[in-house]
Amino acid sequence: MVFIAYVIVLTFMSMFGYILYYIIHDSERVISNTANRRQDAMAQFVVRGDIVTADDVVIATSEVDEEGNETRRYPYGELFCHVVGYNSYGRSGIELEQNFNLLRSHVNIFEKVGNDLSGNKQPGDRVVTSLRYDLQQAASDALYGARGAVIVIEPSTGRILAMVSSPAFNPENIDEVWEQVHNDENSDEEALLLNRATQGLYTPGSTFKIVTAMEYMRENPHYNDYSYECYGEDAFNGISIRCIGGTEHGEVDLEHSFAYSCNTSFSNIGVSLNVSKMHSLAEELLFNKPLPYDGRYSKSQFVLDSKSEDIEIAPTAIGQGNTMISPLHNAMIMCAITNGGVLMKPYMVDRIENVDGAEIRSFGPKTYGNIMTGDDVRHIMPLLKAVCEYGTASYYLADQPYYCGGKTGTAEVDDEGRTNSWFVGYAGSKEDSADIVVSIVVEDYSSNDISATSVAREIFDEFYD
Repeated sequence: MVFIAYVIVLTFMSMFGYILYYIIHDSERVISNTANRRQDAMAQFVVRGDIVTADDVVIATSEVDEEGNETRRYPYGELFCHVVGYNSYGRSGIELEQNFNLLRSHVNIFEKVGNDLSGNKQPGDRVVTSLRYDLQQAASDALYGARGAVIVIEPSTGRILAMVSSPAFNPENIDEVWEQVHNDENSDEEALLLNRATQGLYTPGSTFKIVTAMEYMRENPHYNDYSYECYGEDAFNGISIRCIGGTEHGEVDLEHSFAYSCNTSFSNIGVSLNVSKMHSLAEELLFNKPLPYDGRYSKSQFVLDSKSEDIEIAPTAIGQGNTMISPLHNAMIMCAITNGGVLMKPYMVDRIENVDGAEIRSFGPKTYGNIMTGDDVRHIMPLLKAVCEYGTASYYLADQPYYCGGKTGTAEVDDEGRTNSWFVGYAGSKEDSADIVVSIVVEDYSSNDISATSVAREIFDEFYD
């Protein structure tokens, strides 16, 4: 009997301990889970809070009429639509990810009691993002309505300063948009709700030459001795590779091959590499792996390995073939390069405030870890600078009042000649430093003539204005 009594007491104490642990440690996490329907019940007592930019521009708010009916408003319409999201049909964007915080209220006790006595809802807390209105507007304007995506990140912290996806929609018209998107006769409109910056997967084009060059320099300590004669076209493992426009670059070393984005030279480099090691490097850089990002995204893919056919190597080395990447992932690689090889976890919410501006909770930078070595960074940085000083990005980015580096890319989409334009790079107020990183893709560049590098220039100019 004594033994049974001990078991009962121990069981009771364990249950009590778990309940106490849940209340103190886990309850908020469970309730804040986006799948928890309890959050909807919170809306009966709290007016959904505002979402604001880092420069205090309100980009989502709730209007309450005399009868107490709430209407969610988005003052800037399409400008922030994919990052802010919408508050119906399951929600999306920050409206989804921060739903719990938007439906909490931390007003002072006197105001709380007054609202309760008068039968009014409590004002919800504000979500303060890391987004900057000026950069968001500059990025959107620079696209001139072209399809594509832009993401701007502060590499030293991981703060996302701007994120634009085009085409866009007005969240205030989400009922009409939802019907339009799900109408079979309007299948082309399905992409309206897709956040291309995080969920879009694209052929990387020559931006992938960053990876190819990095692997070549790992395998060849005397990479400065590299030399190749470019005639504008050459064959590698039975496949013909052309430089853009058939340009003959002549004799090039590694830096000039990179700066001028010479396809034949990089194909020559690609077929000389150890494919297994290249695959390992790609996975170190988070291809085929989850990204350290809390929002919705698509996983990038790199399929070339030791079992692949030789004919696949040259196209893969120049960013064609079956390799796919998101603008977010491309930005992360550049962020790590400019941060000494260390990747900071990208994030978009700085803090939660109550309606009076008192801080409730803050979200600081978090380190993901090294995804490349210090030697990788030291070797690749001069190549990135050369692209902007005299290479393919120099038309827009040479001789600017800030320092910059990066890689352009032109990715073939189909056999009809359609191409996407890429630029991934950085700008800094001091040499060998980076204040911001941009990753930009403009779809169908061959028809709209909007260069991703021109978009980068407008964003950099706005940042340093």
